[in-house]
Amino acid sequence: MISTNDFIKLSYTPDLTEGGIAYATRSLPYTYNRMGGSLYSRLRRIVGGVAVELAFRRYLGEQQVPFDVKGATPFTEPDRYDVALGNHRCDLKTFIISKRNQITSMRHNPAQVLRAPALIPEDQFGAVNHTDNDLYLFAFLLGLTTNSPEDIQKAASAGQQLYLIHPLKPEWARPQAWASLGRLALKSECASPVTVEIGGQDMERNFISETLELAPLTRVFATQTYFSLSYIHVKAIPEARIGIHSPALGEIYLIQPHEWGNIWIYGMETWLTGYMAHDEFRRKASPIMAGSRVFQYSETQTKNLSVPVADLRPLPELFERVREWETAKKSW
Repeated sequence: MISTNDFIKLSYTPDLTEGGIAYATRSLPYTYNRMGGSLYSRLRRIVGGVAVELAFRRYLGEQQVPFDVKGATPFTEPDRYDVALGNHRCDLKTFIISKRNQITSMRHNPAQVLRAPALIPEDQFGAVNHTDNDLYLFAFLLGLTTNSPEDIQKAASAGQQLYLIHPLKPEWARPQAWASLGRLALKSECASPVTVEIGGQDMERNFISETLELAPLTRVFATQTYFSLSYIHVKAIPEARIGIHSPALGEIYLIQPHEWGNIWIYGMETWLTGYMAHDEFRRKASPIMAGSRVFQYSETQTKNLSVPVADLRPLPELFERVREWETAKKSW
């Protein structure tokens, strides 16, 4: 069992969010909606998960804990492990806590986290690629998010960083027939110029992107050949519609001003709580049904398996053993 003294609290820097966004935008064609909810919520979960993974790797490096990332998740395989410690594959589970009052309460009384459930979606836990020696590590990311147009406007008025994105519908992002979308043309109905970034895939399914300046009511053509288009990104909410035309699809896709979401996470700190091996988790876990209210969520979107955070094992002890394993290996 662990106590709050075993929690490892890591400071948060904006570059972690930037790294998470870079991953999230590139993984859009492969994103699996296990958790339900809006697409923007799903993207923020990806951003937060990758940000915590990057912070975790940074911490391991600073503490001289040997690790490798050969199995780190590629965009096309969303459920592979993140890092390996002492030849144990590790799967880092991150829960984003974004309510101000809950963040304040956690900081005032960290012991409440010990009663929270360490959750793993049941379908993910039962995946065939896991072994009994795999380790699950559980983290809480304390950070604010903007979940409505009003929240976005408040953040913009306060001069906060934004990453506004509109993910395109499946016909554009995941077309059934893999063929060129044609010469894409974009047009803005805004009164002043708008800078947009578009991102998608080429014929070999490599990620490609470009930035375009849209003058008012003027068609601007993309310079690259897209076989899929995943998203459009702007730096500020446009006051009018932006459209994009694909000759191959034969349609103009129009984005209204209210159809942009902000996936920037205003992180404060990350709490690494504890870990448990796959075999031990299987023996100790209890089910939590979809629709349940838990510490992390007002309503779970899928069936989970869980153990109390208090029943996890302390990370400092794990890291010390990893150092000892690596030292022993070098002595052979």
